[in-house]
Amino acid sequence: MTWQGIEGHDAIAARFAVAEAAGRVAGSYLFVGQPGVGKATFARALALALACEHPAEGLTACRQCASCIQALAGTHPDIDIVEKPPERATIPLDALIGSPDQRLRTGFCWRLLLRPALARRKVSILLDADHLSDEAANCLLKTLEEPPPGSVIILVGTTLERQLPTIRSRCQTVRFGPLAPETIAAILTHEQSTTADEPGVTDLSGIAQAAGGSLQRARLLLNDDVAVFRDRLLTLLAGQPLPGVDLSRETLTVVEAAGKEAPLRRARLRIILEQAVEFFRASLRQAAGGSLPADPTMAAAVQRRQLPGEDADTCLRHTLDALTGIERNANLGILIDAWSAKLEPQPSRG
Repeated sequence: MTWQGIEGHDAIAARFAVAEAAGRVAGSYLFVGQPGVGKATFARALALALACEHPAEGLTACRQCASCIQALAGTHPDIDIVEKPPERATIPLDALIGSPDQRLRTGFCWRLLLRPALARRKVSILLDADHLSDEAANCLLKTLEEPPPGSVIILVGTTLERQLPTIRSRCQTVRFGPLAPETIAAILTHEQSTTADEPGVTDLSGIAQAAGGSLQRARLLLNDDVAVFRDRLLTLLAGQPLPGVDLSRETLTVVEAAGKEAPLRRARLRIILEQAVEFFRASLRQAAGGSLPADPTMAAAVQRRQLPGEDADTCLRHTLDALTGIERNANLGILIDAWSAKLEPQPSRG
């Protein structure tokens, strides 16, 4: 059984259905979980169900009433969705409280105060909550603490640590776990069966294992350039010594092949760095006596390199720093060069 076509989160949907039946849906929620597990999709589906005029048992939208039709078209007056612009590193303050000449007369917080026009309640979704500046987050505090009666605010982020403590304390946290590899494989199989223009990828189970619970990551790995480079990336990371120049040059080539648009290049570099993160995490687990990853290609690379725990930890930190650099809109060429240079073993002194 899947709730409104969303795989892997039926237990969370059941909790919301019980809360709605009891009239105990909270005013503010914080959805957290790794990228690509369906948090934003779930938030949109929840808004659809909460706005539906005739929801079925289990808080399932009818998709036929006037409210559902407008919600599905993206024109519902009582469902408000704000996200970070692709070209910005943070959510603009103007998106929350209006431009300087329209302060507190437009924006996310102001629209939430308006009376519902069609549905019984207002549902406001703030995607990319990880990218709220301190100033923007502070603007939300009063709204989160005292939402208008009957309204629901949903913030979508990745981890609690990336939210201000004052934000966390004012929201009910809903944790989204990683998707099972079988679930990801089934979704990919269905998507490929309905895409007549593209040839199917035979090793969908391998892609699902490599995705680490993220459907978004799995879809990116389906790209031929990325799929081929993943094996090459693991070969380079397993090199002794690590060939930093080759790693930098080949990574940049694959990133630039994504096209001229910066968001596409950043997305491709992100998937590459996430695979490197998995490699160094697996290396750290092995150094501590833990088990190898289920993905055989990753396991073979980790065994071949045999990184000491301290080195694996250092490389992991450098890779996580590089991921943060992507979010800050750093120059990708410089970022890749710096990352690969930091992974190379440093000559000993003395």
